[in-house]
Amino acid sequence: MTLDRRLHAYREDLADKALQGQVTAARFVVGDPASIAVPVVGLRPKPDAAGGIDTELLHGEDVVVFDRAAGWAWVQAKSDGYVGYLPESALTDVMEPLTHHVIVPRTFLYPGPDLRFPVSAVFSMGSRIAVIGEAETRGTRYFLLSDGRAVVAAHCLPLGTYATDDYVAIAARFLETPYLWGGRSGFGIDCSGLVQLALQMTGRSAPRDSDMQASGLGDAIERSDLRRGDLVFWKGHAGIMSDDRTLLHANGHTMTVALEDFEAAVKRIGWLYEMPTGYRRPVA
Repeated sequence: MTLDRRLHAYREDLADKALQGQVTAARFVVGDPASIAVPVVGLRPKPDAAGGIDTELLHGEDVVVFDRAAGWAWVQAKSDGYVGYLPESALTDVMEPLTHHVIVPRTFLYPGPDLRFPVSAVFSMGSRIAVIGEAETRGTRYFLLSDGRAVVAAHCLPLGTYATDDYVAIAARFLETPYLWGGRSGFGIDCSGLVQLALQMTGRSAPRDSDMQASGLGDAIERSDLRRGDLVFWKGHAGIMSDDRTLLHANGHTMTVALEDFEAAVKRIGWLYEMPTGYRRPVA
């Protein structure tokens, strides 16, 4: 059996030591822990900035680093197991005790606790931060980070707690967000990224790509049973049922996250992706 290179770190010259005996490589190593130090970074199949991205990682997400060379790091994401290359500069080896995550589509970071300060960065929903204190300015409460920056406290919750268990409502907060191939953030997102991030923000885990989701996320159901929260899959596409007649999905037709009549979407998508390949209901 050939292991999926998206989810298993192995090359001819180097592989994850956990795969010893399963794959052939010149050398096996135990990776080093690190985390993402920038707001968002693309994870690529090759160490080439001119190439496309497979997915994105967000600030504070943990990775295992297997190799560093020529400014690139070969890593595996701890959250979903995805393997790829990212700029080494996007990583930090200083593993702060993360305390909170961002629960709104986007939030600003300021150099201090004041919304009138110039913005220093923007974080996406799902980003993880280490809060070391609090402050209040003109009635607005802020969380303080170790580097002195501040974020609006109402935009965050402690890790392990969630604003809602309704992942459809979470996905709907991304309406009109631009479509981005490989995107997984409030700045740009693709179809399976929307499914994964919405589920993650309710405490549910999900694979990254649509084929992975279609093969094992939740339980298979019939088309006639579709209801709010069910997932619809085509070969290369995924969407969430907003209700039994409406599809919510990031798509290349509108180039946004949009709502679309489900039957109309089936007809429109059919010429490129044929008919849906399956329907699944995530575990509650």
